Formats: sequence, C-alpha cells, structure tokens
Amino acid sequence: MKCQICDNPATVHLTDIVNKKKRELHLCERCARERKLIPEPPAQQPLDLKALLQLLMNPFPAATEAEEETPVPLACEICGLSLSEFKAVGRFGCPNDYEALRPALEPLLERIHRSLHHAGKTPRAVRLKELKRQMQQAIAQEAYEEAARLRDLIRQLEK
Repeated sequence: MKCQICDNPATVHLTDIVNKKKRELHLCERCARERKLIPEPPAQQPLDLKALLQLLMNPFPAATEAEEETPVPLACEICGLSLSEFKAVGRFGCPNDYEALRPALEPLLERIHRSLHHAGKTPRAVRLKELKRQMQQAIAQEAYEEAARLRDLIRQLEK
C-alpha cells in the first residue's frame, strides 16, 4: 500500500471511527512524523566504549576490601587454570580448581547463591535410607515415639 500523501510505501495505518463511520489513513513514516501522528525517535545516546570494554574485560564486579585482602593463588597446581582464565571462560579445568581458587570463588558464590553450602533437595532413595537408619537408631535407644514418627514418614515417602 502507498502513502496517501507522497506515494512512498505506507508503514503507518490509522483507523478512525466517528459516528459509526470508518476512516482509514495510510502514511509513510516521514509523513506521519510531519503530522505528529507518531512520536519522534529518542535521541541516540553516545556509545560508552570505555564502559563496554571494561564490562567485557571484567564481567565480575569489583572486589570489596575483604576480598582484596585474601591471597589468591595464581593458578591451579594440576591444570594451570588461573583466576583470570576462569573469569574469561567461565568454566573450570579440573576438580582441583574449586579448592585452588576457593578464596576468590567464595565471595562470588555467596553473591550468586546467597550461601556457601548447597541446600538443594536430596534424592528420595537417599532420604529413605537416612530415615530408616534414624528409625533403627531410635529403636535401639528405645525412643519408640520417635521411631513411630519416622516409620510414618518412611511409609509416606514410599507411596
């Protein structure tokens, strides 16, 4: 469809209904802006290259004073992965990296997970085994009410 004013391709289509009569207006973007039917685009803000490069070079926030005091080993003794390589790649090279880079990782993990210890769900089989062990322990200690409570929990999980 063409603009009703200048014959350029129409990109703005307005429909107006007044007194049960429908009026359609098909305009190109330039003509619609001239008639103030669509808003002007926001002014382009200059691209902050310095901030963008800083974000790309260091995607992790700046360390706090407490984090800076903690000495961090330069690299893992086994695979040689350094803290800067981990920050760039986002993956560890071997299981020893967790221990080798622990001082630098703990503040990061605490910010991300709000804890340093995993508090997720345990598999049902592991939970059942632990409850059965606790029940046997309660029976051995002659704590029969506790043993009955644990028995009921076990039955509920087995369903």
